[in-house]
Amino acid sequence: MSKKLKIKVGSKNQVKIRSVQETLSLYPDMFKDFELEGIDAAVELFGHPKNLKQTIEGAMQRAKFSFTNCAYSIGLEGGLIEVPYSKTGYMEIAVCAIYDGNQYYLGLGPAFEWPKNVTEMILVNEADASQAFKKLGLTDQEKLGASEGGIVGYLTSGRLTREEQTKQSIITALIQLENSKLY
Repeated sequence: MSKKLKIKVGSKNQVKIRSVQETLSLYPDMFKDFELEGIDAAVELFGHPKNLKQTIEGAMQRAKFSFTNCAYSIGLEGGLIEVPYSKTGYMEIAVCAIYDGNQYYLGLGPAFEWPKNVTEMILVNEADASQAFKKLGLTDQEKLGASEGGIVGYLTSGRLTREEQTKQSIITALIQLENSKLY
C-alpha cells in the first residue's frame, strides 16, 4: 500500500479546498495519490489586502502556517492591486503560494474590478468585499467568497467563478514545480 502525499490548504473555505482538489487532480504524475486537509490559518493582515505585496504575503503566511507534517502547503489569498486606467484604480487578484518547507512557488489568477463603492469601502477599512456587497444591498449572504461561484461569479453571471480564478492561480504556481529544472 502506497503512502498518500499529504498536502495542507491554509483555509477551511470549501470553495478553496475544492479548487485545490480539482486542480491537483490535473497533475497525476506529480500528485497521483494525495490527501488534502484544510487548516484554519489566520493571517496577520488586517482587513482586505490592498496591494500586491500584502496579498502575496497573506498567501505566503497561510501556506507557512499550514506547513506541518506534509509535503506541501498551499496558501490562497485575494486582494486589491493598483491598476492604472481602471475605473477605480484597483482590481482584485487571486494569489497562490505553494510552500515545500524551504521555498515558495507563486502564481496569480485573473484580476477583475469591484464596483466603485465596494472598492471605496475596502480601501477605508469599512468592510471586506462580502461585507460591502451586503451593506450595499447587493446580496443577503454573509460570505459571498465562500459561496458557489463567489463574488466574481456574481459579477460575471457565472461566466468566471471564484473556483476557476483560484484554479488558475494554483496552475500558475505549479509551473515552477512541474518545470523545476527551468527555475
